[in-house]
Amino acid sequence: MSAADDHIPEHEGDDLVAAEYVLGVLPDEERRQAARRIETDAAFARLVDQWEVRLSPMAAGYEDAPPPAAAKAAIDRRLFGQTEASGPGLWASLAFWRGLAAAAVAALAIMLVVQFLPPAGEAPGERLVASLSHDDTDVHYFVVYDARTADVGLSHVTGARADGRDFELWVIDGDKPPASVGIIPVGSSVHIRAAEQIRRAIEAGAVFAISLEPQGGSPTGEPTGPVVAVGDLREI
Repeated sequence: MSAADDHIPEHEGDDLVAAEYVLGVLPDEERRQAARRIETDAAFARLVDQWEVRLSPMAAGYEDAPPPAAAKAAIDRRLFGQTEASGPGLWASLAFWRGLAAAAVAALAIMLVVQFLPPAGEAPGERLVASLSHDDTDVHYFVVYDARTADVGLSHVTGARADGRDFELWVIDGDKPPASVGIIPVGSSVHIRAAEQIRRAIEAGAVFAISLEPQGGSPTGEPTGPVVAVGDLREI
């Protein structure tokens, strides 16, 4: 197996605008222009629809959550003035900052995954995506697997490996022993080529897991350190 950083192709032109429209990251005026184009430009409307379909599985794993009842009042106080009697306000709220940090990480993760997404029109099932994380760690990776090329692309979102240790990626196929995909190279966007055994396990529905191992990888061929992130694969 080999691992190397790879150039990530950019989505350009209308395809990029359609993707940013669906993600909600366009500036206000550009978003209004895109909305008008959807009504008058059938080709552009199809691009928007394709991006909505391709990105919708990423939201399937998250339940809807209503905003806190006090959120609007806190925002109003910040925007339109605040008296001493009104309390510390939104910007002094630990919960607010935690929520803002979580939203920022989610936005970054989506941006990283979009860089790996296939061009419009690619057959379904040719790429799979996984979000790897763990409640007990801050390690978070997004993974995109390309079935055509056996390429495993990893986007590092958060979490540093300890000095003298490596992250190792594994596939877990049912009751079979975990199989190593390889050591995860250091970098924000890296790639590992999956061996035939790994490809078969992924196609059979295996999940991904990351363990913390001695530098150079597990000396036993099985995970020896703690599992720091795990996640299953979804079609995009």
